Amino acid sequence: MGKGQKYLSFFSKISGQKRGFFLASVLALLILGLANWATIFSSKIDFNSQVKPIFNKRCIHCHGGVKKNGGFSLMTRAQALSPTESGKPAIVPGNPNASELIHRILAVDPEVRMPSEAAPLPKEEINILRKWIKQGAEWGVHWAYQPVAAIDVPKTSSTVLGAVGGVKKVWERNDIDHFISLKLLEQGLSPAQEADKATLLRRLSLDLIGVPAPESLANAYLADPSAAAYEQLVDGLLASPQFGERWAAVWLDLARYADSKGYERDADRIIWPYRDWLIKAFNQDMPYDQFLTEQLAGDLLPNPSDAQYIATGFHRNTPTNDEGGTDNEEFRVAATLNRVNTTWEALMGTTFACTQCHGHPYDPFEHDEYYKFLAFFNNTRDEDTYDDYPWIKQFTKEDSLALMALKDWVSKVSSTERAQEMYTFLRTWQPAYNSLKTDLLVNAALYDTKFLGLRHHGSARLPQVDLTGRDHLIYRYSTHLDGGKGLVRLDSLNGPILGTLDIPKTKGKVITSVDLQKVEGVHDLYFTYEHPALEGSTRQGLNFDWFHFTQPFPGVGAEGYEAQKETFWRLVNTKAPYSLIMVENPSWMQRKTKVFDRGNWMVGMEEVEADVPNIFPALPKGAPRNRLGLAQWLTSKNHPLTARTMVNRMWEQLFGRGLVFTLEDLGTQGEAPSHPELLDWLAGEFMHTHQWRLKPLLKMFVSAATYRQAAHFTAEKQEKDPYNKWYSRGARVRLSAEQVRDQALAVSGLLSTKMYGPPVMPYQPEGIWSIPYNSDKWIISEGEDRYRRAIYTHWKRSALYPSMVTFDMAGRDLCSARRIRTNTPLQALVTLNDPAYVEAAQYFARNMQTKGGQQTAERIQWAYQKAINQAITPEKQAALQQLYEAAFASFTSKTNDPLAMIGDIKDATDLEDLAALVVVANAILNLDEFITKS
Repeated sequence: MGKGQKYLSFFSKISGQKRGFFLASVLALLILGLANWATIFSSKIDFNSQVKPIFNKRCIHCHGGVKKNGGFSLMTRAQALSPTESGKPAIVPGNPNASELIHRILAVDPEVRMPSEAAPLPKEEINILRKWIKQGAEWGVHWAYQPVAAIDVPKTSSTVLGAVGGVKKVWERNDIDHFISLKLLEQGLSPAQEADKATLLRRLSLDLIGVPAPESLANAYLADPSAAAYEQLVDGLLASPQFGERWAAVWLDLARYADSKGYERDADRIIWPYRDWLIKAFNQDMPYDQFLTEQLAGDLLPNPSDAQYIATGFHRNTPTNDEGGTDNEEFRVAATLNRVNTTWEALMGTTFACTQCHGHPYDPFEHDEYYKFLAFFNNTRDEDTYDDYPWIKQFTKEDSLALMALKDWVSKVSSTERAQEMYTFLRTWQPAYNSLKTDLLVNAALYDTKFLGLRHHGSARLPQVDLTGRDHLIYRYSTHLDGGKGLVRLDSLNGPILGTLDIPKTKGKVITSVDLQKVEGVHDLYFTYEHPALEGSTRQGLNFDWFHFTQPFPGVGAEGYEAQKETFWRLVNTKAPYSLIMVENPSWMQRKTKVFDRGNWMVGMEEVEADVPNIFPALPKGAPRNRLGLAQWLTSKNHPLTARTMVNRMWEQLFGRGLVFTLEDLGTQGEAPSHPELLDWLAGEFMHTHQWRLKPLLKMFVSAATYRQAAHFTAEKQEKDPYNKWYSRGARVRLSAEQVRDQALAVSGLLSTKMYGPPVMPYQPEGIWSIPYNSDKWIISEGEDRYRRAIYTHWKRSALYPSMVTFDMAGRDLCSARRIRTNTPLQALVTLNDPAYVEAAQYFARNMQTKGGQQTAERIQWAYQKAINQAITPEKQAALQQLYEAAFASFTSKTNDPLAMIGDIKDATDLEDLAALVVVANAILNLDEFITKS
């Protein structure tokens, strides 16, 4: 019995008669109202839900991370309680009357009243602030920065209305549904009926593998009436190799993956092995903590494998600027900043980027904390070089075996450490000083800001090289002349000669070496060059790429020395496929990290060490202060954001919107969770029950009754749940750009199942690529490569693949945590006219002729069933039949040329019929239900 009913019952009894019931009711309601008012008056003010929104909306733009007008900041409690420039504290806990904040918001004088140059605060907000101060001005931690709470599953029992035979069935199928049904009850909503099997088949296929299910799997599911059929379908889709392709496409947006470098020149780069690593990781159901660790710090793991190196391509997707005249350090720093911002947005759903210039205006992150975090990424070997170093070379099987034999031999004649150092160098050419780090150039230049070129009597300095224990120089160079003389001098142009360079004429760049005089400590090295043939010329004679300081080849006198040394040099210069990776600076090449004054990379202030923001748990005990330690912190089960962020992203992919709608911002300016308890429960299940594995998590999602609802949109739900925030029906959302294209190819029978490898170039209109720097052309791929899944399409940042961009594909210069769906006429123009979609319609029509039956009506029914997974309605059948007849008449009358419509299909006989079917097929591939998941 509710509180009001109790009061009514009590007063009805004491009145003794029915006519007293009205008076009793009035008195009861009055008392109830007074009781509720008293409860409200005495209730505890919650900082996060009541006070913080007022600060963010009314105050923080003048008194936060960006500005601290009057010496007053509301970013932390300590700052808020500190004396202001006037000497008075703005907030005195327990005493609102002594608090300057209250005086100012109550002031009448507009010169004094706060907020300045804005409307006065509403009385309700003033009362909240006054009461909050009275209660002690306690601060609060935003929900997303609190540890993931242990949540008990609520016990609910909803029923589906109108159950077969009048028997009501329990709606909930797993624990997810208990959370959802509780919210539906609170909102006065009921769940929708379960969707039919054909709808669920299409929905599951698109969600789990991104394309229609294989026919064998689909037919088995549709023919099996048992309750086990659904689970068997789910398991089959999760085991499909196409699963990895579907989910890797989501991650590529976060990783800002592209097959080009970006910026103006936007030349191609080789990083597709990272894309392939992603697909394999998803298919293997690699635990998410391992998945993140290998991408952030695979190179720092003990004896990293090729795959672990390649995984670090996640943070090598940053653009590099190799346009002539640019400052390489500026763009190295830009890449490092990009990595910081991506790590926060992609992996923690938090806006951290603005802290580069000042304290965060809304969340508890200080300006210097940004640079402490940046220090984790500030010591990687990439430096905006033209060749995008560092790489990992992919040796052939024969060369790999030779390399392992060499490593074993070196470990025996020298040491394990020396063997590992040599192994790493042969695979990565690291650690090396890039020649663009040279300075004090005389008769020399950093040509096109990419490499050092020396002319006659030329010289350049390589500053601050630690030569302790390193008396051998391996360098990569090129020269078009024989007979030049190069020297390496110590500390000055007149300093002692450490070595004389061997620089014969080359074809392209080659790698060679020179022994150096033994020297201890850190020194400047001066490289000089002379060639009489260049006297009076401004041409460079010697170009340097990089310098690697090490020790001479070990094992002199040992058995096999000459053979192993020959193997070493053969492998050094072996050309092999490669992929961009992260490599950490060794201790003797470490950079210092300084706080940038207002984000200006040229103005460094105090030096900082790698660390994480104070609002979060500290780095795990014993964790190194590098990217590996950062990965350990990020994947710790007491981290508040990692699991929540990923669970929310996976949920959004299946249900159309996240439990937190703003996937990119779980902070105080993001949307509050619709189901906070469910979010935390799922995060806990992900970490503890499923041990960070995504496939069991997804299986739990799709097994829920919540997921299996029909997407029926009633008038009641339009009013109470227009955006399906409470999940009162199945998701209805437009397919992703990749799925729109892949599904058209799959239905037409053109889709290739070939996996992995370099990017491909399907149909694209002429003129999209207009490249002033080179002769690169978009050359349409041959054979099945033309029809591979969209994830393999060549992605050039400055000339995006137009048909997918029209369907909201991300640009990928920066991390994209959430695609914003639009619906424009351009999308219809693409699917109606783009050569890829027209060709799909042509082959789909050919299949209608050969597989759909003899009659046009049968063919239309077959095609609709094939495309939509549903039987066609009479109304749609009639409309498509009418379209066919009109098209057929135009082709038979020669108003339109059937050959122009059927394209490259060579074995056609009834041309007019086929051309008319192409028109019908094109219409089916453009239906709303075809490009929408419902």
